[in-house]
Amino acid sequence: MNYTLHQLQIFQKIVECESVTKAAQELYLSQPAVSIQLKKFQDQFSIPLTEVVGRKLYITDFGKEIATAAERILNEVEAITYKTMAYQGELSGKLKFSIVSTAKYVLPYFLSGFMADARGVDLNINVTNKASVLRSLEENKVDFALVSVIPDLLKINKVQLMQNKLFLVASSKLKVGKRSKWKFLEDVPLIYREEGSATRAAMEDFIEKNALPTYKKMEMMSNEALKQAVIAGLGCSIMPLIGIRDSLKNGELQIIPTKGLPIITHWNLIWLTSKRLSPVALAFLDYVEREKDMIIQDTFEWFERY
Repeated sequence: MNYTLHQLQIFQKIVECESVTKAAQELYLSQPAVSIQLKKFQDQFSIPLTEVVGRKLYITDFGKEIATAAERILNEVEAITYKTMAYQGELSGKLKFSIVSTAKYVLPYFLSGFMADARGVDLNINVTNKASVLRSLEENKVDFALVSVIPDLLKINKVQLMQNKLFLVASSKLKVGKRSKWKFLEDVPLIYREEGSATRAAMEDFIEKNALPTYKKMEMMSNEALKQAVIAGLGCSIMPLIGIRDSLKNGELQIIPTKGLPIITHWNLIWLTSKRLSPVALAFLDYVEREKDMIIQDTFEWFERY
């Protein structure tokens, strides 16, 4: 056997993605380069690691066992690297987050200063919906989550970061004029986020409490897709301010003044009460507690104008 760590990494990613193309994209490699390394890795085994049925790639049972072994090897190599850096006095390790999609406009600003000083720390951020975020937290796959709605069924600790404001927004092309409070919603459909989204939950709660008229419902799977749909005039929506700043500034979107809005929640960094935080995670928490007010003041002062 003469396989390399690079080949192990590539094969593990192929197994994870169940696709050579997707693995290449995530590894920032060309598809031919990944295919070549997969062939070289396969050539060292007499039993197939993968098989193609139709146009879909499947991992054989043997391939799955090899992938499990590869993961163990790569984790050990990673641990050696971190231990070496620790002996040299450097903060080292991995920091893992799972965050809701709109939190991608928030979290990087609370990380940049810390990561600049902690060169031995590797960062992994999974951006998904609220349901998946909480599942990752509950299954102990991440150190922290960033959410705007605190989960009821998990025992968690939290650090409150900043406000999250949700407004009713529409394309600037939409002429609301002096129509009665909700009259325009009889003509303009509301666009929702997908099930499991905290934004959708807040929007549905507001609509129900105010008995708003809605004649058609559309659904978008990401905040960016929702924003583009509203800009294009497909409908209006209740959206977090944090993700639409540029579209408001350049005149693509307008906020429709509405009684009861904005909905105000807070972004919270949360982690399981039972989790034993690593030295890296504890160092990050210490950094956030010290610096959060300054970060909010320097980066998000525009937020208070709305």
